[in-house]
Amino acid sequence: MSDTNEATDSRKTAQTTVRTGRALVAIGAVFAACAVALAAYASHGVDGEARMRLQTAAAFAFGHGIALAALAPHCARRLGVAALMALAVGTVLFSGSLASAHFFGSPTRLAPIGGSTMIVGWLLYAIDAWRR
Repeated sequence: MSDTNEATDSRKTAQTTVRTGRALVAIGAVFAACAVALAAYASHGVDGEARMRLQTAAAFAFGHGIALAALAPHCARRLGVAALMALAVGTVLFSGSLASAHFFGSPTRLAPIGGSTMIVGWLLYAIDAWRR
């Protein structure tokens, strides 16, 4: 009976990992699409500091979007998935903070938290890769 429970738990964990990986790939693709639109707007719709901030937000969203889309299908371990989730959250906080400063006049106080979260995510990914 115990072996059956362990096998069921193992299948559930694998299914959850696959769903999470698919979600991270989709999030990465959405980040990349939004980044292209944001970069186009930055290039044609604004000048000065706003252009610089929006282009920075777009560059980070695009780079991390591509990373999520490329790396998520290969992450089967919890640490790797957690690392990619940190990248996703960090990207939302960092790029979102820079973009919302322009569009809504909000402060950019979440950008450093997002940047730190991305750094932690990359370090966790490195640890996971080393342990594989």
